[in-house]
Amino acid sequence: MLFEAIECVADPEPHDGAFNMAMDETLFLETAAPAIRVYGWSRPAVSFGYFERYAAAVETHPGREPVRRWTGGGIVPHGEDLTYSLFAPADSALARLKPSESYRFIHECILELLARVGVVGSVAAETGAGVSRACFEKAARHDILAGGKKIAGAAQRRTRSGLLHQGSIQNVALPRGFGDLLAAAFSRRVKTRELRRDETERAALLAREKYAGQAWLKRY
Repeated sequence: MLFEAIECVADPEPHDGAFNMAMDETLFLETAAPAIRVYGWSRPAVSFGYFERYAAAVETHPGREPVRRWTGGGIVPHGEDLTYSLFAPADSALARLKPSESYRFIHECILELLARVGVVGSVAAETGAGVSRACFEKAARHDILAGGKKIAGAAQRRTRSGLLHQGSIQNVALPRGFGDLLAAAFSRRVKTRELRRDETERAALLAREKYAGQAWLKRY
């Protein structure tokens, strides 16, 4: 288990891309204990990494709502996937690991949970051959593979606050309620809480002022 205890922030209502990214930043900067949020998308979207080109994202997935992530990584379609964000404070053991190690540990925990629901997979030993900015077309080292496909990938950001890990699971049939089990993959002690009104208000403001703005979307 990665943590002695984890807080599961319940967020059952789907949101647009800007709000989802803003909520992740809000929770990351304010959460003092390990936490996870599993969330959905109100319409088909495509997220792309902090340093990714806006044009590449919209060309790869036309017709989807584009949103730039605060984390790195490539281009990821959303809408039918299971999306989650893991928040690890700076004083946690996970946040003190090297990026590749924390990435591997997180995916190994998810792999164990997938096995319990009948999905047999493995952690990629190395990055796949070829060049593609579409994240799920090529596995990176420590992504999760099953049936010859990449089914789980993620991107990270580290600051003085700790580690933000934004992940997506797709290309696989998951049982109903799988998202509710995800927190227990990281800790045996799970405390669930609802989003607070002040968190929602701050995220909505950040979505308008940053993530939905052209300056952020088209910075590269």
